[in-house]
Formats: sequence, C-alpha cells, structure tokens
Amino acid sequence: MSVEHDFEPIRGLPSELPQGENILWQGEPDWTLMARRVFRVDWVAAYFVLLMAWRVVDGTSRGQDLGTSLLAAVWVAPIGLVGLGLLVGLAYLNSKTTVYTLTNRRVVMRFGAALTKAINIPYRIIEGAAVNQMTDGSGDVALQLVKPNKISIVLLWPHARPGFIAQPQPSLRCLRDATKPAAVLAEALRIAHEQTHATAPRVDEQPQSTGGAGVGAEHALA
Repeated sequence: MSVEHDFEPIRGLPSELPQGENILWQGEPDWTLMARRVFRVDWVAAYFVLLMAWRVVDGTSRGQDLGTSLLAAVWVAPIGLVGLGLLVGLAYLNSKTTVYTLTNRRVVMRFGAALTKAINIPYRIIEGAAVNQMTDGSGDVALQLVKPNKISIVLLWPHARPGFIAQPQPSLRCLRDATKPAAVLAEALRIAHEQTHATAPRVDEQPQSTGGAGVGAEHALA
C-alpha cells in the first residue's frame, strides 16, 4: 500500500464520515482472483506453454533433433516467466491498494497506487445491482447507474463490469466472499430508495459454475 494511504482519516475513505453516516462493510479484491480473472494469467501461461510445444513440433518437423528443438522451446520460458511475473505483480498491487466501502448512504471505491482515486457513488443514482457469483462463493458486485449518470471506463478499470463499455458499471471485483457485500448493498439500497420514495432497486444473482466472469464527475468523484 502506498504511503499516502497512511494519512487517510478512515481506511479507504478520503475524509471523515459526516454525521449520521456509518460504515456497513469494507473489503478488497483477492489478488489471486484478480490475477486470474482480470489479468488472465491462466490464459497467458497456457499461451506460452503452447508456444513452447509448437517450437518443439516445428523444430522436429524441419529435421532438427529433439534435444535442439527442446532447447529452442526452453528459451521461451524466461520470457513467459517475466510476463507472468509482471501480471501477477500488477494484480497484487491493484488488490493491495484497493478498498471498497459500503456506508448507509453511498459506495466508495478507493484504488490506485501511483495515482489514488476515490469514487463516491450515492445510492440515489444507483438503479440496481448484479451479483456474478461463482460456485466457490467468490464473485463481483456490479452497480447499474441511473442514466445519464456515467463514469468513464478509463477511470474505473479494472473496477468495472466486463463487457460494459458504452455504459460502464462500477464493480466490486474479485471478492473472495461476494454474498455478504451483496446482501448489505441490497438492504442499504432498499432503505435508501424507500426514503426517497423511489422504486426499490433490484439485485439479480447470476451464479456461474466456473470461475472467471452518466455518473458525472460532479456527482461521483471525491
């Protein structure tokens, strides 16, 4: 975690909570899940394994002996290891500098190592939420914002729901246990929308069998 986070008045928050606001839940992405589901280290590893296998097959098909072909394939390994190391490092850094906070009034997403961002999303501009939960209980919680509210995908990434570019959905990504924050958010949204006499928001669960899945700045940014 960067040194600047040591000066936060409350972990994950850019300032003290106003009177009447309290924290309901805090959490952060799991770095191993982020490495696999955001930075796709499994796919990258598989690519380099296939590349090494292709070098062996290609070399032997051109008349090289097996030892020479294997040596040519081994030279790919250091490149793959460096690439995987960089991706794992990015996943770890992103995870350890991110804190998601649910209060009784808003969602706060603090993330970023070199340049820290704190995005505040009040419940009044959240139309609903979707839970993408895996069989192991891990998953993401995505927020659907009331149009025309919008946050740039460039500002949000990687804390955005995959596949939603035109209307990005801020997401609590790669949570080891997505059930608790989803339940807390659903109840907080219900209460907030009842207090503003709006239609109660929806929280749709979308379980999957395997792992791997405007808000104007004046309203949403700290």
